[in-house]
Amino acid sequence: MLPEESKLPQDWYEKAKKDMRRVKVLFEDGDIEGAGFHLQQAAEKALKGFLLGRGWKLKRTHDLEDLLNSAIEFEPALEKYRESLQFATEFYIEDRYPYFGSTVLPKDEFEIYRKKVFELLHLLI
Repeated sequence: MLPEESKLPQDWYEKAKKDMRRVKVLFEDGDIEGAGFHLQQAAEKALKGFLLGRGWKLKRTHDLEDLLNSAIEFEPALEKYRESLQFATEFYIEDRYPYFGSTVLPKDEFEIYRKKVFELLHLLI
């Protein structure tokens, strides 16, 4: 039996901050897939913290777009982060399974999206 997940926004924000640090370390080490996975995780946890702080009922999901849709109900301006969150979502799946012909994203392209997602996270946390 799994322990119950916290419903306190601050607990989710703290986990998101740890993932943000992991993104930086892995990116600097050249591990784009690992950095991307933790980018997705940081965004997921920050969005859940934001939503919990507004009375949202915690649900198990890794779908950043679904979480963003819920967050937009409280803060419509978050819509501008949709493309960056779609980008981050790709890493949740790709880091977990090998795919034939998958390619490594160039660091400079990853960095563009990472900055945008981090901008969102700084707004939420």
